[in-house]
Amino acid sequence: MLLYDLHMHSNASDGVLAPGALVDLCVDKGIQIMALTDHDTLGGIAEASRIAADRGVHFIPGAEFTCLWRRQVLHILGLNLDEQDPDLQAYMLELVAVRDKRAEKIAERLIKKGISADILDQARTIAGDASICRPHFAKALIQGGYVASAKAAFDVYLGQGKVGDVKAEWPDPEHVINIIHHAGGYAVLAHPTKYNMTFTRLRLLFGELQGWQCDAVEVSYPGMNPDQARELLKVVKQYELLVSAGSDFHSPEFGWTAPGRFPVIDVDDRHLLNKLVVNFNVEVGLS
Repeated sequence: MLLYDLHMHSNASDGVLAPGALVDLCVDKGIQIMALTDHDTLGGIAEASRIAADRGVHFIPGAEFTCLWRRQVLHILGLNLDEQDPDLQAYMLELVAVRDKRAEKIAERLIKKGISADILDQARTIAGDASICRPHFAKALIQGGYVASAKAAFDVYLGQGKVGDVKAEWPDPEHVINIIHHAGGYAVLAHPTKYNMTFTRLRLLFGELQGWQCDAVEVSYPGMNPDQARELLKVVKQYELLVSAGSDFHSPEFGWTAPGRFPVIDVDDRHLLNKLVVNFNVEVGLS
């Protein structure tokens, strides 16, 4: 059976493992094709690509881009990106500024709630070279003794509707898709049923994504129920979009999102893998 994963994170963003360690874990799990898709950064690509080549894993460089559609935050995966594309490089610098501005607002709000004035410095130290995001603030809150766990940090301070839930000025999906395409990549809507939208609203989104020439939709990932999966496949087919799948891996702590762990879907001519991997059948030994 073909083992692959087109949606995973390292500590270049909010994952736990270093990019090379993630590749090693994929090898241990028998993954033959893997993509690294950190949030709004390409910081882990060079290391992961090098280790994957050494370990005989087919590596796909990618990122998970945050965008805003009708006041709804969405995530668009860019897969098979050319890191050297000048427009992509310029865009990544813009995203650093967006995340930094958001981090400053999160810190301001937390300080008003009685959190230490150096919370931003602590979060930045934890993030290091990674793209700063809320999990880094969660770790800072734990270190400061304000909460006992990351879950508590999100439940009290950082989760949806909480004081640290700051909406950044993210770009619209059409712009993100254009950037991905310009860099030679494929654009994929990530985990559509996780946005708490009705299928009526999802159809509206899919129609616009089709108009913007989005390539695919993730239709298999942890946490889906069979009814959602069937309905999602039906709608994706209606809009003539390709399909993709991934675990959205962040940490070995969460076994239900281990690399390669998502509901099995057919790898047929509607699967994005056939565009991502040249001579696909030959490389993975399929008939």
